[in-house]
Amino acid sequence: MSLGKEFSKGIWKENPVLVLLLGMCPVLAVTGDAYNGLGMGIASTCVLLGSNTVVSSCKSFIPKKVRIPCYIIIIATFVTMVGLVLKAYLPALDKALGIFIPLIVVNCIVLGRAEAFAAKSTIANSIADALGMGLGFTLALVVLGGIREFLTNGTLFTIQFVPGWNVSFLLSNSPAGAFIVLGLLIAGMNWLNMMKAKKQGKVFEPPKHLDCRQCNICNMEDI
Repeated sequence: MSLGKEFSKGIWKENPVLVLLLGMCPVLAVTGDAYNGLGMGIASTCVLLGSNTVVSSCKSFIPKKVRIPCYIIIIATFVTMVGLVLKAYLPALDKALGIFIPLIVVNCIVLGRAEAFAAKSTIANSIADALGMGLGFTLALVVLGGIREFLTNGTLFTIQFVPGWNVSFLLSNSPAGAFIVLGLLIAGMNWLNMMKAKKQGKVFEPPKHLDCRQCNICNMEDI
């Protein structure tokens, strides 16, 4: 697969949130507004980029039996770096995201790409994959956070778009509201895919390689 396809697949075809349904904890927890979603997305992308690059570079030196602990150490190193940068330069964002920055270490998107892709691919492909998946993750968080923020306060990135909006719509700002909005986004994406397939005279089916059984990260016998 070309570098362009490796990059673009994470934005739509294999979007980690809307297609793979990975990393749901931060997706639902930090998307009360678009700004937090953007911050979480960029932080995760930086960790993805760093960890994918290092894992791909060192894959031939990491023994198979200890690969998962090694991947976690690599990911934790980049998470620590990102956390320190946020504390130094964006303390308000760091406080808003809270525990979800350290929890990137166990985010299944990051660990999953290291195990399922970077450990088996070239450095260039791993970088393209990390940027594409990171961008797809960021876009999904910003859209979800933007919709919830607008429905709650009539704002987007704290900019007031609806004058006189003085009563907050609490449902969209609650965990239940996050589930509802995310479900509608996933339904909308599936509908668009089905309409596209219908125009081509086909029936939309998720790519077979996205089947959970194709992922080896849960195969503890190999660890």
